[in-house]
Amino acid sequence: MLEVAIMLEGQNGLTWPRWQKIVHLVEELGFVGLYRSDHFTNMNPPDKDSLELWVSLTWLACNTSRIEFGPLVTPFSFRHPALTARMASAVDDLSNGRLTLGLGAGWQEREHNLFGFDLLDISARFDRLEEGLQIVIQLLKHDSPVSFSGKYFNLREATMLPRPQRSGGPRILIGGVGQNRTPNLVARYADEWNSIFLTPEKFKELNTNLDQHLEQEKRDPRSVRRSMMTGCIFAASDSGLQQKLESRGRTLDQLHQQGIVAGSPSAVKEQLHELESSGLQRIMLQWLDLDDLAGLEALAKAVL
Repeated sequence: MLEVAIMLEGQNGLTWPRWQKIVHLVEELGFVGLYRSDHFTNMNPPDKDSLELWVSLTWLACNTSRIEFGPLVTPFSFRHPALTARMASAVDDLSNGRLTLGLGAGWQEREHNLFGFDLLDISARFDRLEEGLQIVIQLLKHDSPVSFSGKYFNLREATMLPRPQRSGGPRILIGGVGQNRTPNLVARYADEWNSIFLTPEKFKELNTNLDQHLEQEKRDPRSVRRSMMTGCIFAASDSGLQQKLESRGRTLDQLHQQGIVAGSPSAVKEQLHELESSGLQRIMLQWLDLDDLAGLEALAKAVL
């Protein structure tokens, strides 16, 4: 059965009161998990409140007992892999093993320029991502000191203590929809592949491509969970749905073509069934209106 989680854009006005309300509600309603982005600010002005990711996940770990959670994704462009591994291990321990560690290369130019981080060109970005993945995995999985000599990161007999309570540390997630380098990294380093904004047809194509990369690495395709983060435009009533569509200036067909889950309860359920049939195991529905808690409750009633 397709698992349904919620995803928040943390840079889109997330504050402590909003975060705490949504965390408790997602836990109570029965969603499988709650995920959020790791950004300083939005791609375009105006700037909004942006609650710091790892601090917020630490609070969630201590104030929930069931839901899984994690970043989609935390980037090595402004998160050093050694510090990331230490934070992830500690938060995973606090939650009794419910963290999924989503790792990425970074992509948003504006925040990197504003806060003084080097984004790099795409090729170099992926090179840095691979170095970071190697360091995180070695620190989490190896009890002996880790040395690493790379172009972007260097470790010298580094030992991470205390050791993760979960053997090997939290599950590693890599996101992306590329057809070559992304599935190669997933096949070599990840426990989960997270795609974004795909139609069932396109997801099935990329899913099959990942299977081929996993087989080349002599890994069982079933060892990697397949998930997707996508937009969600939902309302329980026709009038409420029409209002949301008008505010975005797009039709349902246009949204569906972009891989966004949108429509009435029956239409949303149909889309989720199609995605499940294409091989999707978990979906993270992007909930942009952080104050629409009633809508979140209605969504739970419709799809859970």
